Amino acid sequence: MAIQFLTKDEKDKKKVVSASKLLFTGLDNAGKTTIIYGIQREFSKIAFLKPTRGAQRRIFEFMGREIAEWDLGGQISYRISYLKNPGKYFDDTEIAIYVIDIQNRVRLPEAISYLKDVVEQFKKLEIAPPIYIFLHKYDPALRRNALNEMKNLEVEIKEKVKRNVEYKQIFYYNTSIYDLPSIIKAMSEILLSLYSKSELIEKTIIEFGKKTYSDGIVLLDDNSLIIGSYYKDDETKNLLSASTPYFLTLNDSFVFTEVQPSRKEEDNHMVVQRFGRNFLFKQLSLKEGINPYYILMLKQDTHINKEDIACFSNLLKEILYS
Repeated sequence: MAIQFLTKDEKDKKKVVSASKLLFTGLDNAGKTTIIYGIQREFSKIAFLKPTRGAQRRIFEFMGREIAEWDLGGQISYRISYLKNPGKYFDDTEIAIYVIDIQNRVRLPEAISYLKDVVEQFKKLEIAPPIYIFLHKYDPALRRNALNEMKNLEVEIKEKVKRNVEYKQIFYYNTSIYDLPSIIKAMSEILLSLYSKSELIEKTIIEFGKKTYSDGIVLLDDNSLIIGSYYKDDETKNLLSASTPYFLTLNDSFVFTEVQPSRKEEDNHMVVQRFGRNFLFKQLSLKEGINPYYILMLKQDTHINKEDIACFSNLLKEILYS
């Protein structure tokens, strides 16, 4: 077999087109796989979820870019294996998500200790991906009934991480599978950091929102991730954020129980009244062979101008795939 040597330009080109590596790691039972299934809206799988065995990999697209998602099982035998072979599991990581079960206080020292081990492997490999720590299982019930206690615990964890883990780029999100918008927000903001054109998309959505007299707009991909948004005020932002999982699930199932949405074949959108407001949900097919995008609009009326939608779709297609 002939050995093929790549020129520097060819190596650089190969590096550019390769998938960006997104690493999920942490202790077993922290909720890593649950977060992934939640984003994919695979809720039936969560009920029968078993501990992740070894490293599970998935390739998906985000805004025209391939993402290689690595879900590292957190059982101690696997953790030892990863640390013994860091080049296989940790190298080339562009973004690391470290999940901590905030309800399991007994294992917090173990979680912080393993985080330190992961950081040491990054340093040995001479890489420095940003680390996003998800303080997971920060459930709505805890926010309601034990908010002060949870806030104190949150501060305590951050202080312990700061004392024990020497690393420049560590950021935090509070997440819960029972508060899916918290996961959608976190994952969307994290992945948008990889994309240089995100500001241009945001400006395009804002202009479209003003042109269509919308109170708010959210543009999503098929993985429940927010590509961009426009909000008239905080109330609109809260309404759209809370409603996003509802409409994606509604679109997946086509089971209309609470509402009777208008779904016309020719314009392929649904109109739903919730909280006394008009929500318009529409699928956008930007490119053949690519999963669709979705636009959720909050408006005073229920009108969608087809020419405005077509213009908006063409602009997005040009930004994402040109």
